[in-house]
Amino acid sequence: MSTHTLATSAPAEARPVSRRRAIAAITIGNGLEFYDFTVYSFFAVMIGKLFFPSQGPMGSLLASLATFGVGFVARPLGGVLIGLYADRVGRKPAMTLTLFLMGLGAALFVVAPTHAQAGIVGPAMIVLARLIQGFALGGEVGASTSLLMEYADDNSRGYYGSWQLFSQGLSVLIGSLVGLTLTNMLPPEALESWGWRVPFALGVLVIPVGVYIRRHLEETGGAAHGGEASEKAGLVEVFTRHGRMVLAGVLVTIGGTAATYIVLHYMTNYAVKVLKMPLGTSMWAGCLAAALHVLLAAYAGRVSDRLGRRTVILWPRVALLLLIYPAFVFVNANPTLPALLGAVGVLAVLLVFTAVPSVVLLSELFPRRIRATGLSIVYCIGVLVFGGFAQFFATLLIDLTGSPNAPALYVIGCCLVSLVGLGMVPETAGRKLS
Repeated sequence: MSTHTLATSAPAEARPVSRRRAIAAITIGNGLEFYDFTVYSFFAVMIGKLFFPSQGPMGSLLASLATFGVGFVARPLGGVLIGLYADRVGRKPAMTLTLFLMGLGAALFVVAPTHAQAGIVGPAMIVLARLIQGFALGGEVGASTSLLMEYADDNSRGYYGSWQLFSQGLSVLIGSLVGLTLTNMLPPEALESWGWRVPFALGVLVIPVGVYIRRHLEETGGAAHGGEASEKAGLVEVFTRHGRMVLAGVLVTIGGTAATYIVLHYMTNYAVKVLKMPLGTSMWAGCLAAALHVLLAAYAGRVSDRLGRRTVILWPRVALLLLIYPAFVFVNANPTLPALLGAVGVLAVLLVFTAVPSVVLLSELFPRRIRATGLSIVYCIGVLVFGGFAQFFATLLIDLTGSPNAPALYVIGCCLVSLVGLGMVPETAGRKLS
């Protein structure tokens, strides 16, 4: 079924309602999955202490952040297998599968015994849970983004694709608020004993809620779009006919994902370990960054529809490159909550305006029959090392150099690489897609 068919198959007066419901269903389900995956980062310090004991607190944090990164190792495999499934069978079955897998991963966090209780068993279960979640999320991004894009017309793909980033920001915001509530309501002993498991228990709800809200979505890929075209979807076409775009897409992804995981996720742990702020205070940084994503994502998508993807990606990314180091210098010279929020706020605004059109651009590089597969591969490879292990590398750089500003250097390097990829891709805004 083509985008045109989607737009005209319902009565004109019902069209806006059906599209709003489609956006809501895809966005909420996607946000639930990202919530399960990202809430780990807000409790990384505590999880490191409980499951990865070390002689020093920095060693435990490094181990915990490495385990956070392990979840990204499975993303490319999930992206390939679930992406192929989404292109051949359909977007909806693929997204249902990822929902169940994310729920399973969250359940393992709820029941995993600590290192003190069961030795290596607990850490092994945590690693397994991260692998399952990474595998699921690797396929979710391609399938859900493709579905969003295929509900749009040629002049609104930026707006529709922006809801992918909206959902990610929403997941971080909800995770931050849950963390803030727990850290401020529970005594430290209760938080360490069982309170940290509560966010993961809530994440198990991803299964019934996600399946329910997505049940009436109209299929836009796989067999519903024509069996003959679907059978041609595969890795061979992605890498042979679109190999240059795969490379360019990975390079573009590197800069955005490095900045995302430093600004949205790492600053909470950074404020605790480096700035010596209480966990309940530092989580406000994640709340602010996520709230700005939620507020500005749709607007950033519309701007990219008007001005073009490359333009809207380029200038905020250059600004990030120039401002990230001064931001770290500023918060270290002024280790207060207002200074932290001010720096994170500026960086988060720039981030949302470069991240939204990036995700849209990546999906526009591939034709519909291989879109979920191509987007999943590009996104997952780019995120694997440079996003998944961003917090680990940032902490390691601080440990190796002794400089609290070292994480900024990591973001600067990744942003420079991404500009090379941006120069390799064509402008796609308004272009008719195959």
